[in-house]
Amino acid sequence: MKIPTQLKHKPVIVCEDYENVDGRDAYSSQAKGLSLGLAQWNDRGRVDTSAKVWRHTGGKWSRQSEELPLHRVLDLAILLARSLKYFREEAYRLPGQYDAQNPQIDRIGLQGDAMTLNVCTDNPQIDGDIALFTAALNNDAELLGERLSTLSRLLKEMGY
Repeated sequence: MKIPTQLKHKPVIVCEDYENVDGRDAYSSQAKGLSLGLAQWNDRGRVDTSAKVWRHTGGKWSRQSEELPLHRVLDLAILLARSLKYFREEAYRLPGQYDAQNPQIDRIGLQGDAMTLNVCTDNPQIDGDIALFTAALNNDAELLGERLSTLSRLLKEMGY
């Protein structure tokens, strides 16, 4: 399915068969495509890049399609990778998989400040939710691992 080009987000690089590889929803996903392009929120004289997940309901392009600035895509990848590391190497040692007195997982320096990662202790259901989240990560280990290995290989090839 062709990604629309007449909308405010202007695709430059596209993956128009994303529905075939969208995790557990592969081959039946509403997320039909991914694109990198010019952001829909660009103002005059300002050009921002973004990534977009294109959803199609079967009848029309959905307003649930998401557009993200490229740095935010990387921030999400950093958040995911550090969270996976936490659950793999640290959480299992703690009662309830986190330290309620010190829920901070990490501070990752970015652009002169830091992205702080915490277990969300404001969530009144955190104990059950963290167990469900961990189980889901374990169930998705193969899906995530394949993508992380590919990302790692590409980053190494680029010198990172």
